[in-house]
Amino acid sequence: MTVLQEKLSLLPEKPGVYMMKDEQDEVIYVGKAKVLKNRVRSYFTGSHDGKTQKMVSEIADFEYIITSSPVEALLLECNLIKKYNPRYNVLLKDDKTYPYIRLTKEKHPRLEVTRRIKKDGSKYFGPYTNVGSAREVKRLLDRLYPLRKCRTIPDRVCLYYHMGQCVAPCEFKVDPEQYEQMTKDIVRFLNGGHEQLIRELKAEMEKAAEELNFERAKELRDLIRHIEAVIAKQSITINDHTDRDVFGYAFDKGWLCVQVFFVRKGKLIEREVSMFPFYTDDVAEALLSFIGQFYFEKEHVLPKEILVPEVIDGELLSEWLKIKVHTPKRGIKRDLLQMATTNAQSALKERFELLERDEERTITAALNLGQQLGIGPLRRIEAFDNSNIQGTHAVAAMVAFINGKPAKHEYRKYKIRSVQGPDDYESMREVIRRRYTRLLKENLPLPDLIIVDGGKGQMGAAQDVLENELGLDIPVSGLAKDEKHRTAELLFGSPPEPVSIKRDRPEFYLLQRIQDEVHRFALSFHRQMRQKNMFHSVLDDIPGVGPKRKQRLLQHFGSVKKMKEATIADFKGAGISEKLARTILDHLQGVQQSAKEQSGQG
Repeated sequence: MTVLQEKLSLLPEKPGVYMMKDEQDEVIYVGKAKVLKNRVRSYFTGSHDGKTQKMVSEIADFEYIITSSPVEALLLECNLIKKYNPRYNVLLKDDKTYPYIRLTKEKHPRLEVTRRIKKDGSKYFGPYTNVGSAREVKRLLDRLYPLRKCRTIPDRVCLYYHMGQCVAPCEFKVDPEQYEQMTKDIVRFLNGGHEQLIRELKAEMEKAAEELNFERAKELRDLIRHIEAVIAKQSITINDHTDRDVFGYAFDKGWLCVQVFFVRKGKLIEREVSMFPFYTDDVAEALLSFIGQFYFEKEHVLPKEILVPEVIDGELLSEWLKIKVHTPKRGIKRDLLQMATTNAQSALKERFELLERDEERTITAALNLGQQLGIGPLRRIEAFDNSNIQGTHAVAAMVAFINGKPAKHEYRKYKIRSVQGPDDYESMREVIRRRYTRLLKENLPLPDLIIVDGGKGQMGAAQDVLENELGLDIPVSGLAKDEKHRTAELLFGSPPEPVSIKRDRPEFYLLQRIQDEVHRFALSFHRQMRQKNMFHSVLDDIPGVGPKRKQRLLQHFGSVKKMKEATIADFKGAGISEKLARTILDHLQGVQQSAKEQSGQG
């Protein structure tokens, strides 16, 4: 019996948390169980889907911690996931947090938009899916209620006071009852009491119109319209005005999608979509882990109630979160839960359809291209492009596409060494020679097709090196461009002839993408080389002069010209030894003499 089997036989029939480890003793998965013996042993018996099987194949050992209850196991699991960050857990890896509107609890309260929730007595309203929505509501409230805007109270009134949006506690004494009334109105508004506010504003507007104060009446009318426009974005109303979160999910092909609807004061205001690979067979366990991280790691405000699907143990979750957890069977709450589930199913279906389309554009395109060229499946394609300006800073680049997708970790850059002046054909010879000599030497996989950016000349140069110097039989094609520098045609064969590919076919899209990618990569490398050489100094070529000494010399003398005219003694002031000073002067004077001779020859 192996050590793993012995440990499995000794598992207790108690609740707890287990940690799966790989051969490097790294925690790869953390789970919880009502009965450790049953849950942990289930991984090593029966059949599993591909993702679970992959995780199980990496398990070399496990540990477990017994807890006094399933609720404690939930809490401990959440903490251990946060500690170990296991790669096979359902993890909310993004740093996205939603904005809230915060009404501070201070002597002089203020409103602000924040993503951090603190236990400081402030009131928080939200969440909002984007900060723009939160700021729009805050701007509306700023117009209605003149709370202070400054973080620290200044010593004089500011523009907000003159705009009527601040009571100016910096200069005037504010009655606490005025603050109390404003904060009550703000809380009422954010809790769904905007209908009462609109009625009050309409009454004030009608009164202003009766008094012939049309400017004030128009201002109030615009304000009412603005309130209605902001509030109109909220939909689906439940009359109990309760804050609740609704969790719907869909699971298929090893992926789990969770949709969370945020219902505030009975109104559905926002939603969040999360999608991730799923590595175990237990959907309920994954959903519980997700909800735990959702509230405790992402710091979402706990509502009064959450609605969950039947697969989740509502009593256990309720005991853990200390709020009401409900799985509705009928009515508008049931409709809301079903809507969240339908949206999750739709999002997951859309993902798979996009993946299938991407596969058609990539793998299928590579297969079809190989068939059209008569050379079989094209698993690996390598493409080359040269870049130079009148022969200066000549460079080349190679990109690799595997199964129709860019393999960026295999891209390569080349400085042209043996070619003087703008000779595209010889540059191509050098790069092809260097690339495939190395692949042969290191016994690395060769491509199924080589694409060179250019026409018959570039193709001929590449084929000559491959066949006559390296003895390789790798198909070579050329991509020619039109007068607008767009992909025009594919050249192939001996002698090279255009291959007819329709522009609306995935194969043409793949060729276009390859040509654009290799050109971009070569151009960016060439630009880097040019920028690097722009800052090259004659001092960089002197042995013993590094970046720090170079900076010290230029600060001391002001320029290379003054350095040339200096004496050995002058260099001592810059902290340069006599020996290095002679080397610097000899080099600078030698460069100057060489420049004069070249000028005379010209």
